[in-house]
Amino acid sequence: MSGRRRLPALVRWLHTYVSLLAFAALFLFSVTGLTLNHAEWFERSEPVVREASGTAPAALLPSADVEPELALVDRLGVVEWLRKALGARGELHELTCEDGELFVIFKGPSYTCDVTIELPSGAAALVEERRGAVAWLDDLHKGRHTGGAWSLVIDASAVVSTLASVTGLWLLLYVRRRLRAGLITALVGGLVLALVAWLWVP
Repeated sequence: MSGRRRLPALVRWLHTYVSLLAFAALFLFSVTGLTLNHAEWFERSEPVVREASGTAPAALLPSADVEPELALVDRLGVVEWLRKALGARGELHELTCEDGELFVIFKGPSYTCDVTIELPSGAAALVEERRGAVAWLDDLHKGRHTGGAWSLVIDASAVVSTLASVTGLWLLLYVRRRLRAGLITALVGGLVLALVAWLWVP
């Protein structure tokens, strides 16, 4: 195969498999773009709330004869106890100590968990909110409280989708009968996007 024919074949192969690789991500981000834009249609209006209580082990907290402060708290131990004993989930978002109470917040996609622990007694009260599957998917779209691994997925999806778009346009350059119409269509799509953003986005 000559060099002139080898390049289009390579671009076609690349476009085909990059598009297939990106299919799931494109589908996910396309659908959740719609559900995000109309959250009132798809997302649960009221979260499901769960409450739980317990007593944190004394070994994890400051003793009664000292002033409570965060430095004296076994933070890792408290977090692990909350996960095992009270069913807390998500990533640790905040852990603070104020006015004799320990405040712990966990967050994840479609999930919030607030815990208050009285010091030094260890009495713990947990309030957990879940907003449903659609809200979970919407948070994946936004990368909201989804962790480092999902952040890499978003970056990879962006790169692969860009490559699929570029190779698709590149392939159009080899189809002379449709080149003009294809370029005009792409230009019109870009202009409509820019025009709406310029004129109607506050």
